[in-house]
Amino acid sequence: MDRAGGLGRRALLACGTLALAGCSSLKATPAALTASPTMRPTTPTAAFARLMEGNERWVSGDLQHPDRDPNRRQLVAHEQEPFGAVLSCIDSRVPPELLFDTGLGDLYVMRTGGEAVGPVVTGSVEYGPMTSGTPLIVVLGHQRCGAVKAAYESLRYGKSLPGNLQSIVKALQPAYKQAVKEGGADPVETMARAQVELTATDLRSNQDLAPLVGKGVLAVVGAYYSLDTGKVEVLTGAPA
Repeated sequence: MDRAGGLGRRALLACGTLALAGCSSLKATPAALTASPTMRPTTPTAAFARLMEGNERWVSGDLQHPDRDPNRRQLVAHEQEPFGAVLSCIDSRVPPELLFDTGLGDLYVMRTGGEAVGPVVTGSVEYGPMTSGTPLIVVLGHQRCGAVKAAYESLRYGKSLPGNLQSIVKALQPAYKQAVKEGGADPVETMARAQVELTATDLRSNQDLAPLVGKGVLAVVGAYYSLDTGKVEVLTGAPA
């Protein structure tokens, strides 16, 4: 065997081994990394299906934990294209990335007490659809919401909450009025669902998002999370 040729082959094999292990002399670029086993959803229907499939895995415990490795971190370090935007409550038991089994760079997430909205929150929700073509917005309420309960009791008994908590009460007042009108065995749960539906309707019909919804490139879904089962129930706006 030719000595030079043998060394060349050994060097080639060594370099290949180092490359697989993350050779420090060959820096990986974002273009060379794999984002995830599946492509980013680009339509409301596909994005919605991805989220609901992830929730099914959360309920069953058969989690994939996608997009959560160092390669994914490097891939999204310079640019992001989340396929969904979720407005949910601050409740520690309702983390959207976990209950939809998503990962880094998959979702824009806004969290406020009782999904209370205002100009800054609305602008944050609008950011993805209006700047990077995010095709799905989900307004996610949940069972036994403490913020909704506090707002309900404040409005029901005429007692103001301390500090800026009163601004949450004010934001949830339309949902309170709807809950009083609808009645029901559990007015707090009725109010929590009403807050989801009213917020989703407002976002779907506002002057900036309505044109995107009209074109079919954006869907605004209202959904409700069960703390008991982990399941997300769709209340309104699911894309056909």
